[in-house]
Amino acid sequence: MLKSARKQEKDPEGRMPLAEHLRELRTRLVKSLLAIVVMTVVAAFFYKDIIQFFTDPILDAVGCQHSFAELAKGTEETQCARIVQNGLLSPFTLALTVSLSSGVALAAPVWLYQLWAFVAPGLHRHEKKYSLGFVAAGFPLFLTGAFFAYWSLPKMASVMLEFAIIGSDNQLPLDDLLQLVMRMIIVFGLSFELPLLLVMLNFGGVLSGKKMSGWWRGMILGITLFAAIATPSTDPISMLALAGPIWILYFGATGIALANDRRRARRDAMGPDDDEASELDLTPDDIGEIEPVTTSRAALPEQAGADRSERVNGYDDVT
Repeated sequence: MLKSARKQEKDPEGRMPLAEHLRELRTRLVKSLLAIVVMTVVAAFFYKDIIQFFTDPILDAVGCQHSFAELAKGTEETQCARIVQNGLLSPFTLALTVSLSSGVALAAPVWLYQLWAFVAPGLHRHEKKYSLGFVAAGFPLFLTGAFFAYWSLPKMASVMLEFAIIGSDNQLPLDDLLQLVMRMIIVFGLSFELPLLLVMLNFGGVLSGKKMSGWWRGMILGITLFAAIATPSTDPISMLALAGPIWILYFGATGIALANDRRRARRDAMGPDDDEASELDLTPDDIGEIEPVTTSRAALPEQAGADRSERVNGYDDVT
């Protein structure tokens, strides 16, 4: 009964007292944390498989012919880079780190929905539409960037190990290697979000499509330099494989911005809608000219019969 009464009392526009906001925030935080904890426990049973997924391509690229599980058993044939763990507590802390990171990533649909459900009631209908569109486009873009990072890491590892001294035993600390993998995935994923950020700025009226189209030379140069640094392979195919998609996304974002500018110009030319108020022009017609304010004597009917000599500026002494 209490829950149904509370639902009936909700404002249709999502307004509620501060105490209700804090109570709703607490509820959604608890749900998000529970989802993260559950997924962390599940990931803890498979943390070795998760490590294998990220490390096996790199080990294969630097000359190791065995997987992570076989290397853990001590099977070696030729000299190559080996994964090592330093310290007695390193395996335990690494397992916790991998499990927690995987739990946060796997529980992302739950805590992202809780965040959206908390923010959405305060948004207008068109703001909700734009927000859902940006989220729907941003998630696959981030996954595409993460895939390119996962694809380029083995090539990067083989290039880096070419600088090692011949005959030396190269050891790869597992925690440092996983941090490098995560950092590359985040950097590549965020780099693929650049066109979406430009579109958001354009829809917000901060950046015009004409200005974006004028930046194309500098953007191509900047994207190419980023791809060359992020994928330090000697062949240009790896660099172009990363820079090419970002070029296409940038020009696609420019086209969307130009189309949005034309749509906005047509809407402004048509004037305000029926449910919108027009802007008031508060500027005076002749700047510097002050129109005198006169008082109509008809506005003071009670003083119509008073002696004119007893008045000052149309008012008697009492007034």
